[in-house]
Amino acid sequence: MRDKRSKSILRRDAGHFSRRGFLASVGAAAYPFTVIKPELVRGSQANSKIALGMIGCGVRGTWLADLFQKHGGYRVTAAMDYFPSQADAFGEKFGVPSARRYSALSGYKRLLESKVDAVVIESPPYFHPEQAAAAVDAGAHVYLAKPIAVDVPGCRSIEAAGKKATEKKRVFLVDFQTRTDPFYQEAIRRVHNGDIGRIISGEATYITALPWAKQLEILQENPQDPECRLRAWGLSRALSGDVITEQNIHAIDVMTWALDQHPSSANGMCGLMSRKLGDGSDHFSVIFSFVDDVIVTFCSKQYGTGWEDILCRMYGSEGTLDTHYAGDVSIRGKAPYAGGRDGTLYATGAIRNIATFYDNITQGQDENPTLGPSVRSNLTTILGRTAAYKRAVVTWDEMMKSEERFDPQLAGLKG
Repeated sequence: MRDKRSKSILRRDAGHFSRRGFLASVGAAAYPFTVIKPELVRGSQANSKIALGMIGCGVRGTWLADLFQKHGGYRVTAAMDYFPSQADAFGEKFGVPSARRYSALSGYKRLLESKVDAVVIESPPYFHPEQAAAAVDAGAHVYLAKPIAVDVPGCRSIEAAGKKATEKKRVFLVDFQTRTDPFYQEAIRRVHNGDIGRIISGEATYITALPWAKQLEILQENPQDPECRLRAWGLSRALSGDVITEQNIHAIDVMTWALDQHPSSANGMCGLMSRKLGDGSDHFSVIFSFVDDVIVTFCSKQYGTGWEDILCRMYGSEGTLDTHYAGDVSIRGKAPYAGGRDGTLYATGAIRNIATFYDNITQGQDENPTLGPSVRSNLTTILGRTAAYKRAVVTWDEMMKSEERFDPQLAGLKG
């Protein structure tokens, strides 16, 4: 289902890049093969591969499945997508028997009943909490796309599912690419070590053209048809969480990582001015306030052409942290760090996460360290979104009391 991965963003050329432009740039990667402890995988014997089920067989799900296979430690044994045509196309590509291809909204339940060792969840974000919780209950390891959820109750559900996974000695990994990058890791380590002094202010930005062009074409066919709306999920607030949660989270995650805290409040605005279909915003502007009067300004857009970047800068009393997704990462100031760039971070980040997922499963490492930071950054996007919708100051504590659940209006879809 997760088929919005347009190749139009993140083109890196003299400072410009297209985040989806790396899909065809990655070849096969070689990984060491590890003996698997029998108790860590269900229905598998020692030395066998991890049986993997894919929930969401769109463009990114198919691309990720190819990377999982190239790793060498996995075999794709089941597939689920709401749309049978996508599940079948995926199944044909990866040799999944027709009896293990599932569709409709509840198809993930039948996939879990088929006894897979692990699942990759690449469905629209609205469905993540329900599907992840069911996977953990079924005893499967979980590889989850960001964002983890679209609302506060969904974030709470993911947090609970992740904790239950640890209790059940199961791995739960959230797929953020930037946190795997050695340049980001070293730069943030130095910031936490005090190399830029006291952080006083910062900025985070996600500037791009419309990544949903194909989905917009689909929605134009029949805006009232529920299946058209599902295919065009990136244009839906309820299904995607809006752009600030679904995509801008990459920049906001680095912001919360560098500061190592969530904001205390936010104030902002947003709007939709570049298209007439869908209710997702095409621009946001938010001011996040943190403890000790630290202010970070955030802005994003999804329209037009020209400059594109996903950046986060933190301005300290002794220097500046400067980061760009798939671009240069550095520190300037009294304690400089030349850093560097991983120009194919979209791909290499996923490859590293796939390898980590495998290592954690085979070695019984179930601490699941990606969970906490991912919940924090997801909630931060929701805080900014809530403030922008209200055009008012909203505190973290106020947001955390929210029981609002997004309603994607699924009536008319096959259950």
